[in-house]
Amino acid sequence: MIRLDDAVALVTGGSRGIGAATARAFADAGARVVITHRDSAAAAEEVRRSLAGEGHRVIRAPAADTKAIEATAASVAATEGRLDVLVNNAALTKVIPHGDMEALDDALFDSILATNVRGVFATVRAFRKLLEAGDGGVVVNISSLAAKTAGGSNIAYCASKAAVDNLTVALARALAPKIRVLSVAPGLVDTQFTSGWDPAVRQRYLDRSPLGRLPTPDDVALAVLAAVTHLPSTTGAIIPVDGGRPLG
Repeated sequence: MIRLDDAVALVTGGSRGIGAATARAFADAGARVVITHRDSAAAAEEVRRSLAGEGHRVIRAPAADTKAIEATAASVAATEGRLDVLVNNAALTKVIPHGDMEALDDALFDSILATNVRGVFATVRAFRKLLEAGDGGVVVNISSLAAKTAGGSNIAYCASKAAVDNLTVALARALAPKIRVLSVAPGLVDTQFTSGWDPAVRQRYLDRSPLGRLPTPDDVALAVLAAVTHLPSTTGAIIPVDGGRPLG
């Protein structure tokens, strides 16, 4: 493992699942970690207490709230004085059958895009100066296999993750050479959210996955950490963590 003892990493939506696993991976590597959340202060604080090392903290900053994001950037600049890694993990979705277009109303559609797409851009914009300082930083956006397959929890979510992949490429070009930008794109991950899905849906996914198992949050977190520490010449790439699902 490449140590990150002098680094600061910020993980949005770090109170559970992939975000929590990613926060732990960076703390285990020696980084100080800032966790943001929308409405899960107790869970975020529990994650913070579980992190190895010291100097970690929690900030409430919904990804759709640009002013809160900008206030968070000011807080990190004042307290940590640097930011080396930004992981845009915060996301919003709801399981809605793709054919049920009435259930995906305008308010939910707009909320998904505001959180999953605009929130990524607004967060990168707010932290750009900190990320550019020193030797430069790394942004990792958590995307999804749904960006390619359009088979996610609802149509708006699929569209939002396709936009995240496109945004990743555009930002990688715009922010080079000081900031690298990548996407990590999980398939169906074995989380608390997906544990409640129809068992038949989960089984169909497994049956079509060459590795025969669902990726875990830790699998995704290790991919994020590897993108930061072991891929210094890579930017604008979409890294799959999906058990080989497209091969099935």
